[in-house]
Amino acid sequence: MAPQNPPLPDGPDEAGAPHSAGHGRPDAPALVEFTVDLTAQEVLRQAQVLTVLGPDWDPIEVMRQEEAAYALLYSGLDERQQRVYDDLVAAGVLPRRGDGRAAA
Repeated sequence: MAPQNPPLPDGPDEAGAPHSAGHGRPDAPALVEFTVDLTAQEVLRQAQVLTVLGPDWDPIEVMRQEEAAYALLYSGLDERQQRVYDDLVAAGVLPRRGDGRAAA
């Protein structure tokens, strides 16, 4: 019975001795190039996403709502929270918004 994982053509033979470079075993299967083109799958995925979003989806309005949510999220911070926010902005973790201070 053949082994489940036969050695590669330039790997060691059954006795453990390496083959010289470029000389594979005569009984080794030929290597075959394998390529997958995902273009059609990606187009299908994008079409499905747009179908789920529906005809009323407005990306500009979504961005406005996201900005409003960020403004609310960073509003009313106490002194310690404001320092943490400022540190995160300075470290580049959060984008600078407006004058660099969280909304009051």
